[in-house]
Amino acid sequence: MMLDNLTTPAPKMDDPKDGRNEMDLTDQGWGSPLQAFVCEACDWAFLVPAGDGAARCPHCFQGRLTRFESPQQIHPPELLIDFSVSSARLEAAIRQFAQGIPFAPQDLSGEQLRKRLTRLFLPMWLVDSPVKANWKAEAGFDYQVVSHQEKYEQNRGAWSSQQVQETRIRWAPRLGRLDRSYLNLAAPALEQHAQLQAQLGLFDLKQARPYQPEKVAHSFVRLPNRSNLDAWNDVKPTLQSAAAEECRQASAADHIRQFSWQPNFGTPNWTLLLLPVYSSYYLDDEGVAQQVLIHGQTGVVNGDRRASLKRASKTTVGLLITAIVLFVIGLLLATAGALLPPALALGFAGIGLAFLLGFGSLTPLAVVWWFNRNQKG
Repeated sequence: MMLDNLTTPAPKMDDPKDGRNEMDLTDQGWGSPLQAFVCEACDWAFLVPAGDGAARCPHCFQGRLTRFESPQQIHPPELLIDFSVSSARLEAAIRQFAQGIPFAPQDLSGEQLRKRLTRLFLPMWLVDSPVKANWKAEAGFDYQVVSHQEKYEQNRGAWSSQQVQETRIRWAPRLGRLDRSYLNLAAPALEQHAQLQAQLGLFDLKQARPYQPEKVAHSFVRLPNRSNLDAWNDVKPTLQSAAAEECRQASAADHIRQFSWQPNFGTPNWTLLLLPVYSSYYLDDEGVAQQVLIHGQTGVVNGDRRASLKRASKTTVGLLITAIVLFVIGLLLATAGALLPPALALGFAGIGLAFLLGFGSLTPLAVVWWFNRNQKG
């Protein structure tokens, strides 16, 4: 099954055209009317194009999505990173995730994961901020120093002189005034951003392009759960680093240290950057959906790979029953050996095989326990 031109339209909700809680965000930068949904289980909130919806949350796949009226301003997207992982790489990543699991859950297969793929965009804050500041720092300028080192050469039995060129730094105080705007500084918009980044890896932000409404068609857009006021604390160090670098360049210096400033920030402008993720799931032994996330650029897959204790137990029971049957047959043959001596040997062989099979029946349970234990680690 190839994944070219995958759009994964979401299944319809009941009565999708009743117009309740539908927000026309066309004039706010989104370019189309959207509906807001929230998951009853994990509290993740999403935007979905009007007319689309889903019975299951694309994050936890356990709760039903219900519509809600957002009480806060929904900041528009400015940039978007599109899904760029190739179909072949996506296929291979899904197949590799589903393979190699001993006694895998019945529902865990590459085919099922592909069939349930859902496009999901995760948000990051982007902020444009004007800054006026007085600054001071020490600017470093590289210069070369030539010296000579004396070295005794054993083979020649004499001393030789070697010229050495060393780079040193001359530090000089600098101060000035900064007056400019910094654009599209990124900061996490989700409380789970660090966790998701650790699971999936970094996104190549250089691939971001101006937002186009058609790019999110039939996709879920996760709404921020971290306010821009909280995100501002992450932006400030980035602003200071950017300002220090510009002051270094303005001073024509090679290095800068002990940079300090007294900034006066203007009114920041907040927008969103959307990051691409595929979401899917499989059902475990208890029928609970286990989320699988796939990086939309690299194809890195993250999810809980669990072996099925239920399937291993069925195998164990089957082996035990077989062992009991062999043991009974072995006893009967051993008893018959009093009259038919050749049957005695067969009887003992059957009993021995039954004991071996009985002990071996615990192997599936041990394999599942060991595999799941290593997955937790």
